[in-house]
Amino acid sequence: MNVIIGSDHAGYELKELIKEQLKQRGINYKDVGPFSEESVDYPDFGHQVAKEVDSGEIEKGIVICGSGNGINMTVNKYKNVRAALSWKPEIAKLAREHNNANILTLPARFISSEEALEILKMFLETDFEGGRHERRVNKIAIA
Repeated sequence: MNVIIGSDHAGYELKELIKEQLKQRGINYKDVGPFSEESVDYPDFGHQVAKEVDSGEIEKGIVICGSGNGINMTVNKYKNVRAALSWKPEIAKLAREHNNANILTLPARFISSEEALEILKMFLETDFEGGRHERRVNKIAIA
């Protein structure tokens, strides 16, 4: 599995923690930045992640900002992106099982590091159920 990850300045510290977790799991990742806590604009990094997931070049993405909302809105503008703003592991699990979410969005200012790692685990380890959910997922994108 290949993962692409990006954040804004509010999500930088959590991004670094998640990168360590990905390394420990032996998962290849591409970090598009930022590379410090200096103030940046979340859309710049969200677009980079979304473009590669949208094109199919990379299977899954992770994006992080303070509330998770802005960067989630940005990445969900792409036709083949299904990003899930997750603040509990159960939300990430259902997003994968029922919505085939391919980008995990985390709200850095509203979850602990421990919660973030549990959410990440669910996102990475849960498969899409398909079946009746496939039909629904196919109705999400606007042609």
